[in-house]
Amino acid sequence: MAGADQPGSGARFLRPQSSHRGDIMRIDLTPLTEPSGDLLPVEIVERKGAGHPDSICDHLTEALSRELTHRYLDTFGRILHYNVDKALLWGGCSEPAFGGGRITQPMEIFLAGRAISQCGEKGIPLEDIVREVAEAWFSDHIPLFEPASHLRTHCLVRPGSSDLSALFDRSATNASPLANDTSIGVGYAPLSRLEKVVLAAEHELGRMATQGHPEIGRDIKIMALRHGEQVRLTVACAFVDRYIDGLPTYLRAKKLVAATVGQIAEDHQLPAVVAVNTADDPDAMSLYLTVLGTSAESGDDGQAGRGNRVNGLITPFRPMTMESVPGKNAISHVGKLYNIAAGLIAERVARLDGVGEAHCLLVSGIGGALSEPQTATVRLRPTHGANCEDYRDAIAAIVENELFGLSTASADLVSGRLRIGDWPLRRDN
Repeated sequence: MAGADQPGSGARFLRPQSSHRGDIMRIDLTPLTEPSGDLLPVEIVERKGAGHPDSICDHLTEALSRELTHRYLDTFGRILHYNVDKALLWGGCSEPAFGGGRITQPMEIFLAGRAISQCGEKGIPLEDIVREVAEAWFSDHIPLFEPASHLRTHCLVRPGSSDLSALFDRSATNASPLANDTSIGVGYAPLSRLEKVVLAAEHELGRMATQGHPEIGRDIKIMALRHGEQVRLTVACAFVDRYIDGLPTYLRAKKLVAATVGQIAEDHQLPAVVAVNTADDPDAMSLYLTVLGTSAESGDDGQAGRGNRVNGLITPFRPMTMESVPGKNAISHVGKLYNIAAGLIAERVARLDGVGEAHCLLVSGIGGALSEPQTATVRLRPTHGANCEDYRDAIAAIVENELFGLSTASADLVSGRLRIGDWPLRRDN
């Protein structure tokens, strides 16, 4: 078996370098015997696009996280303690109409969490930062957005508790940062055909919305259901009223979306029945028509942590965690870091020769080194009769490498080398 991550026999435990306690990390290696992904008789996959109210909350918390990282480094020369993963979007009110309607009440964003704003004689203006981040994100992703009339922002960020702040400070000077919580991270690889279709379809519709088809809003949700080889893709797509002059144009836009998604399914060898905006009633002129391209403008609210998992999908038949990843700091917050690491580990293990699929689950212990989880559980599906134990050394090396690599996660997320809410998590170019 060739490859950069070469399997072999070896010890059951791995002793990481630079341990602050000298503990031994347990590597639990088990076979994956039950069907999953493409092997399932029934599979369900969902993705919420960038303009979905829940996705907006996730994007805003992560954008605030990145901006705090910049501000801390520029102002204090180091990253201070923060955790800004709580957000609520209170939907506004609108009156859409063919050719262009209007917003009658603005959306309201409540961003909450913990962040240090003062250190010695220096400080950062948290309320201004929150407002600037929210307005910048909407301006970048909702083309018709007008900050003064479409959005109100509320900053509910306060300093964190003294014990967690102190733990964070110890992490900054420790060879391996210390976990700020006892938490779970999960990941799996590779994606199934249906998962790839859902990601690719939402990506393509988002690309079309910004390149030649402004009638397509950014609030796109795709629900995929597969029974054997029979696939149904249900698409909810907000259309922008300014670019729809009447019912025939609206119906043509729906056909374009359906054809685009259907072609992507064909390209992945999964021919599908595609249904778009199934709640429409053309006779009653009840249509999914919006002013800005998001349901958040009128009656639909959003909340962080209710949308896509770290790999950009919602997959009830896969290992998942309820942990909300966006907005958490990437220095010590295992709710973010272990979900990233688990995905990276699973992706590398799945690329080993003779491995068809891999799952990874990491469990942290608050105050322990990030490089020393209570357990690193890896489940794999060997092919061609291989034995899981044959891969122990290779997997142990991958786990160690990815856990120690978390020391650069904050910089990698800011640079774009790592990204959450999409797949693959690591971008090498």
